[in-house]
Amino acid sequence: MTIELHVEGMSCQHCVAAVTNAIREHDAAAQVQVDLETGRVIVESAQPVDALKAAIDEAGYTVTSAR
Repeated sequence: MTIELHVEGMSCQHCVAAVTNAIREHDAAAQVQVDLETGRVIVESAQPVDALKAAIDEAGYTVTSAR
């Protein structure tokens, strides 16, 4: 399933890595694409949206929308 998340608080490549790693801790096979300028994170994962949102929140970032 492909999920589009909008994430606030990302400002650098370290943030991109932190978000990517947080998602991959819940799904090691997840494909993650982060657009730092727009805050958009595209995830291909079998995990439920709520699990991915929680992982990003735990990493210190805010998911403002998901679809």
